[in-house]
Amino acid sequence: MSSDDFSVHTKACEEVSGMSLSSLPDEVTSLDDLACECWEKFDSFEDIPSA
Repeated sequence: MSSDDFSVHTKACEEVSGMSLSSLPDEVTSLDDLACECWEKFDSFEDIPSA
């Protein structure tokens, strides 16, 4: 799966209606894989609240 095949956003994303997730897709191995600016406020995966 290429990175263009999906997008993941926070629930508070202003660009799109965010997706409620219980976990990130396997394709996401670092925060750099999450292209939307809505993820920039997080420094690490540990900073992301669980859904």
